[in-house]
Amino acid sequence: MDSHEPQEIQVNIEQEFTGVDYEPTQFRQIIKDVSAEFGVDSASINILVVGDEKIVEVNKQFLNKDGITDVISFDLSDDKCDVRLFDIVVNAERAIRQAQKRGIDSKAELALYIIHGLLHNLGFDDMAEEDAAKMHQMEDKILTKYGFGKVYHADI
Repeated sequence: MDSHEPQEIQVNIEQEFTGVDYEPTQFRQIIKDVSAEFGVDSASINILVVGDEKIVEVNKQFLNKDGITDVISFDLSDDKCDVRLFDIVVNAERAIRQAQKRGIDSKAELALYIIHGLLHNLGFDDMAEEDAAKMHQMEDKILTKYGFGKVYHADI
């Protein structure tokens, strides 16, 4: 294969927890578009939609942390390979609870979690307050572009 041929961004969404009504095709397209906007032209991105119990297991196993969280992302890319490899685990059960608190659709909250995890894999960080503000601003920009509105700041 010619190394100058455009590669493809593959997005796989697996759902272990149901309860959030979303269109996987729409989410796949958003993930592809955002990845491409940040210069990724070849990737395999796996999204696993889980509930509280599974996210607690993943959090403990891979981050040695106890408790429920909204998203855990892994950049499993190898410097020797041109294909980026991202795994993102999102908590749909928490998305439902948070969406109710914010007065928004749970699909929008789930989209926020997916975008948040993806942005981490694309180099964003939210440990410092200034970095977190930039990351949340980018999340709002992306989510607004795709019709979800400013999800993160919906409760402010």
